[in-house]
Amino acid sequence: MIKEFKEFAFKGNLIDMAVGIIIGGAFGTVVKSLVDNVLMPPLGKLISGIDFTQMKWILEPAVIEVKEGDAVVVAAKPEVAIAYGQFITDFISFVLLAFAVFIVVKKVLAAMKKEEQAPTAPPKPSAEEALLGEIRDILKEKA
Repeated sequence: MIKEFKEFAFKGNLIDMAVGIIIGGAFGTVVKSLVDNVLMPPLGKLISGIDFTQMKWILEPAVIEVKEGDAVVVAAKPEVAIAYGQFITDFISFVLLAFAVFIVVKKVLAAMKKEEQAPTAPPKPSAEEALLGEIRDILKEKA
């Protein structure tokens, strides 16, 4: 069982896939940072200095804890809100990441297609085939 696990765990394809997943996660982090820190601030500035991550519809406002002496009269409750601004930011991040992956896949497939279509030189005829070809040409000349 240990031998089978070693064969499975250290196959080239599995390691390649693991590297791809790790690099993909790091790439996703970079794209998220690009959206959050580079694209969204100027976009927010263009529309009156709005911070997209703070945009939300409040369904129920937060309640602050009220005390009378040491006794709690009203317990604290967190705010209930729909954070659509964060959704917009995450959606833009997703679109950029999906576009980048699309471009990479398209380029890889194009490279693979070119590799498949690369013309290969026809094999040289053997000495026997070359001799037969010469005999054929001589017979055509005499005819």
